[in-house]
Amino acid sequence: MRNEAGVKAVVVTRPAAQAHALVQRISAMGRKAELFPLLEILPLADSAQLDAALGSLDNYALVAFVSPNAIDASFARIRHLGHFSHWPAGVSIGVMGAGSRAALAAHGVTDANTRILSPVDVERTDSETLLAVLDLQALKTGRVLIVRGETGRELLADALKAQDIAVTQVAAYRREAPAFTAERRQQLSSMLKQENDWIVTSSEALRTLLAWAEELAAESDTADAVAKMQQQHLIVPHIRIAETARSLGFQSITLTASGDENLLVALQSRL
Repeated sequence: MRNEAGVKAVVVTRPAAQAHALVQRISAMGRKAELFPLLEILPLADSAQLDAALGSLDNYALVAFVSPNAIDASFARIRHLGHFSHWPAGVSIGVMGAGSRAALAAHGVTDANTRILSPVDVERTDSETLLAVLDLQALKTGRVLIVRGETGRELLADALKAQDIAVTQVAAYRREAPAFTAERRQQLSSMLKQENDWIVTSSEALRTLLAWAEELAAESDTADAVAKMQQQHLIVPHIRIAETARSLGFQSITLTASGDENLLVALQSRL
């Protein structure tokens, strides 16, 4: 979809609650931003295990948050329970990328008051590159808490356990694909009529997107929906998402480093 000046629209596929700041910054660039969430971040049915872990953070040498969602969900529970007014001294935090650092800063946790560890290679921010900056030998005398969604990769936990490091994993939230309502069907069908720039920050969201296009393709008047979707331009902040996109038949992919600033730079280059 294009604005009056003929500039391609930017489709933001993040969960709605996390998308508004990025949408505003895209609009400030003079681009039309289209919000089209492909994931919903929902609270746990039972937070007892998470609450117990958050109530005993002093027992851990390192707390690793796998995503900004894990951070936001955890601090929401911390505020609800009134455990503490600041992050415990001596407890390091591990995060994957710039988005998680920004989420921590929004809750008052920065390098100025807490030891925050994150990958040095900003172009590949994941469990593998986080492991590379951890002092595994020192962690053998402590415990590690990993805070994540109900589902996710086991690589970080498995790698730490292989080094004889005590690991506890807790879920802080759950992810679900939104319902593919008639309104969303119409929105997707309309967006596929022309080229757009799609910001996709999750492999799971990308699979949902293609599945929805396949549903449209099953309808006689949108039989080419999958092909049109695969021709759209994607902007993704991680090589693993780019690899997923290629495996799903997408050809036009821009890979950026993590963080909104890098996504916006990529968009600026396409004006």
